[in-house]
Amino acid sequence: MRARVSAMHKIISVVAFVALFSPIFSINTNAQMMSKKKMGKLTKDQKILHVLNRLGFGAKPGDVEKVKAMGLERYIEKQLNPDSINDSEAQAKLKNFEIINMETAEIFAKYPNPGALLRMLNGNGRNNRRNAQNRRNNQNSEMNPEKSQQDQRAERRQRRRQLIELYQKYDLKPANQIPLQVNASRIVRAAYSDRQLEEVMVDFWSNHFNVYMNKAATRWYIPSYERDVIRRHALGNFRDLVVGTAKHPAMLFYLDNFQSVSPNVNRNNNQRRRAQRLLNNPRAKERFIQRLKQQGLSDEQIKQRFEQLKNGGNRRNQRGINENYARELMELHTLGVNGGYTQDDIKEVARAFTGWTIFDARGYRKAAANMIKDVEQDRQLIRQARQFGISPNTESGTFIFVDRLHDQGPKTILGQKVNEGGMKDGLKVIDILVSHPSTAKFIARKLAVKFVNDKPSDKLVNRVAKAFQKSNGDIKTTLRALFSSPEFFAAENYRAKIKTPFELLVSSVRVLDANTNGGPAMVGLLRNMGEMLYGYQAPTGYPDTAEDWVNTGALLQRMNFAVALASNRIPQTRVDLRQFEARNKREILDKAIDTILNGEISNGTKSTLIKQIDQPLIEPKLADSMDDDSALTMGRNGRRGNRMNRQARLRSPSGNPEVFKVVGLILGSPEFQRQ
Repeated sequence: MRARVSAMHKIISVVAFVALFSPIFSINTNAQMMSKKKMGKLTKDQKILHVLNRLGFGAKPGDVEKVKAMGLERYIEKQLNPDSINDSEAQAKLKNFEIINMETAEIFAKYPNPGALLRMLNGNGRNNRRNAQNRRNNQNSEMNPEKSQQDQRAERRQRRRQLIELYQKYDLKPANQIPLQVNASRIVRAAYSDRQLEEVMVDFWSNHFNVYMNKAATRWYIPSYERDVIRRHALGNFRDLVVGTAKHPAMLFYLDNFQSVSPNVNRNNNQRRRAQRLLNNPRAKERFIQRLKQQGLSDEQIKQRFEQLKNGGNRRNQRGINENYARELMELHTLGVNGGYTQDDIKEVARAFTGWTIFDARGYRKAAANMIKDVEQDRQLIRQARQFGISPNTESGTFIFVDRLHDQGPKTILGQKVNEGGMKDGLKVIDILVSHPSTAKFIARKLAVKFVNDKPSDKLVNRVAKAFQKSNGDIKTTLRALFSSPEFFAAENYRAKIKTPFELLVSSVRVLDANTNGGPAMVGLLRNMGEMLYGYQAPTGYPDTAEDWVNTGALLQRMNFAVALASNRIPQTRVDLRQFEARNKREILDKAIDTILNGEISNGTKSTLIKQIDQPLIEPKLADSMDDDSALTMGRNGRRGNRMNRQARLRSPSGNPEVFKVVGLILGSPEFQRQ
């Protein structure tokens, strides 16, 4: 009974704490600006902190002094040229993340698609359908439902055992480790890289050109997408980013453009010819009937199959133009929702991008290349490669352009005629869109929201847009215009933005000089706060304004993370808080405020913290499930049973309770949550 009362007391205490802070987070913007205008201009130290918070993920111990010695302008210029910065510390910490340097075909082979392995176990795609039909027939004829369920469970257990044997025999790794490595490596880079602006821009562009990792085969493409497109061009040229994302299998798969083909393409010609030869050959026809009977098909089902053949085969898989990518290219990537395009423009842009596709998009061939004995699937892919006019040795998951799938003929986009032919049609469309004035304003506004405030003025946006246009989309030039603007260093914009969960997590690691490898528990806490990287299902990507992140539930999860970090409960993450130890709680609080907040705290926040340091904190915890993947999940060496939430359990607290309570509260305070 006492334990229940104590737990309830802790919950009430933390809810009350968050409730006290919620109004501070939600301060009226105008009132906030009025109070900050009284500050006048920012001091030299405040300007340095502002740059470290906006061009990076916050200051590490000693960063302010380094920038002072270097000079603020020189620091900004070096950040704009990341190749000039030695980044050996971060690179050393990334050595254990093999996936970030692997090609897509290698990932398909090492972290196979479970569907590919199931195909191997059951033969090929046709055998899968045959076995599924047999199972349905058996279930329909089974009079005892309980026994039928037992059979299904036994079948699932058998498949699981077979999969485990394959993982162990061929030293394979489960596909659900892909998102873990992607998220962990990003946390490590952002926390330890001295190329802070590059990491901020990788975060920015990965949301601008968002793809959803949990859509079918998309996750296998994320490492290459981030490395070869987003990171490579993060501070380069905007057109290169658009072309790179348009061609990359991650975007092609996520928005279904790899399935977009001209409606004039008859994809069933070969199937029709094969069907006709079968129908005209009595011996072949009889063999075909016998095979169907062996599969368990009834006479009526065989009759239906022959009707399909007479009509040219199964038409379910016929494909036409898909407008998803065309719409998002204009609405989210370039022009913006009010950029001046019409539905007709969407249709014409979709026509221009037909034939942009992926060879073996789900990686079935590569995943089972060394194991499959029935090579029918491989033969099908070889035939497909020849039809597409590419080498049969083309790697799984490779972008290809197939001219015969392209919608030929002239298109009209935004009043301009496009008739370059083949793949050049899509490239011409990109040229039109990236050079359009609406694109310059759309990108300028998004960058101003990111680096200045949630509601930038039209004057600022127009100046930045002009720099974007004059430089033909050069990202460095555009950012220089933004960072040199009077609005960037205006007092009302100092600590005016709310950190996203990813920014909060990384800035907390940096300010406490924590040692982490971004393990499963850290990724799980990031997910609890609502920002699993590449985990946003809509094409918009995660938002970047306070109204999207500030609510009671979100603040509770942020406090949950802050306490877990400060109390050393996160496995594979360590903090040393001995520097904050003092004679009493008030002195600990003062030390922590000086170190973590640089002494900048409102009277209201400090008063709340003083009241709260005598109250208990709830036990931080992870969500019940960290793994969206319904496929088989395994631990190291292919052993079954270790789902990621089990691997990510939090530890018991360690360290001085009075110290980690104070530090956790400060990390959860409005002052630290702002940047």
